[in-house]
Amino acid sequence: MIRLIEGWDLDWFEAWTGRLKAQEEAAACVRAIVEDVRREGHAAVARYTWKLDGVSLPPESFRVGEGELKVAREAVNPQVLLALRRAKENIIEYHRRQLPQSWFMADKSGNILGQICQPLRRVGIYIPGGTAAYPSSVLMTALPAKVAGVEEIVLVTPPRPDGSIHPLVLVAALEAGVTEIYKMGGAQAIAALAYGTEYVRPVDKIVGPGNIYVTLAKKEVYGQVDIDMLAGPSEIVVVADRSARPDWVAADLLSQAEHDTLAGSVLITPERSLAEAVIEELDMQLKVLPRASIASQALENYGAAIVVKDLHEALDKANILAPEHLELYVSEPWRWVGMVHNAGAIFLGPYSPEPVGDYLAGPSHVLPTGGTGRFYSGLSIDTFIKKSSVIAYHHQGLLEIAREVEELARAEGLEAHARAITLRMQD
Repeated sequence: MIRLIEGWDLDWFEAWTGRLKAQEEAAACVRAIVEDVRREGHAAVARYTWKLDGVSLPPESFRVGEGELKVAREAVNPQVLLALRRAKENIIEYHRRQLPQSWFMADKSGNILGQICQPLRRVGIYIPGGTAAYPSSVLMTALPAKVAGVEEIVLVTPPRPDGSIHPLVLVAALEAGVTEIYKMGGAQAIAALAYGTEYVRPVDKIVGPGNIYVTLAKKEVYGQVDIDMLAGPSEIVVVADRSARPDWVAADLLSQAEHDTLAGSVLITPERSLAEAVIEELDMQLKVLPRASIASQALENYGAAIVVKDLHEALDKANILAPEHLELYVSEPWRWVGMVHNAGAIFLGPYSPEPVGDYLAGPSHVLPTGGTGRFYSGLSIDTFIKKSSVIAYHHQGLLEIAREVEELARAEGLEAHARAITLRMQD
């Protein structure tokens, strides 16, 4: 069960930060898969789909056809579809506000400088399969790309044992404007997106969550394509004071622990009595949780209830962890939010539990994990936009700076750079 820690425990902290590193032995396997797909194309994808997923598909069946999409539409509960569409509206509205603008300016000499913002042309999104279906992740990755103006959005996801894809995933893809859907998962899918095969054209960028093999494959192909981030197991940190209800805190911790046995769930509080009550609540709630075996293992290995002297120390510790999700479950959350420096998403107050962000609030739930919140941002419009600087000098403008450019170029030993200016000035 989750451990109670007074102050700070370096052994526990090393285990928390080492969750992804502990899986590096998978790297050699991933490199072999990626290289096989690069060399052999679709044959390698099909071989690994059979070997790792237990699914044998003819080449033409890897891409989802209109018939499968029609069946999926008919299979989805209308109430679930309404919820997906409500989430879609919120995600679009939130991300529209992030759209950057191209701009131009004239400097004091009349030279034109500026920046052109334009979307990537073709991106791939990875949606996990396995023990659960994630239509929410489809919306949270594809819709920001769509709002950014990406023309081609390619979805890959592992097939189920019968060779199908969960209807909710397919319907979410339709709602989000995905243009191509393929039944492939794991490192082989990432390699197919990066290098292309006979049946899949390569993309410019790969985004979306996945297991350790997917994460390491994204790391392997980076440079051939861009990636969003190297996301690890899910995590939540709840900073709470005496105003917090133990049962609500426990439920929020379990909301992430049920994801994965490597997930991290942490309570940081100055109230020892709250920490003890939350631990009792976790025991009770686990007894009726369908994914109790996964959640209990995650709590035992990477969970903690950390007791500190005050909220200042609690936020200091939270900033060290730089969690994917940070809940400020305190009586005056807006008073403390300015002390948060490292977090993927910040949830303020008792009525902003983390699952609101997972499904309906609007910001993408694809967020930095494993401490990378210190320097990474979550998936957003910026993930799908590239920016080109624009420089347009006229004759007099160049004349005014020519000497300085020549001096700097020659100071760096780059004579050809200097002469590119000198020749124009002679003319």
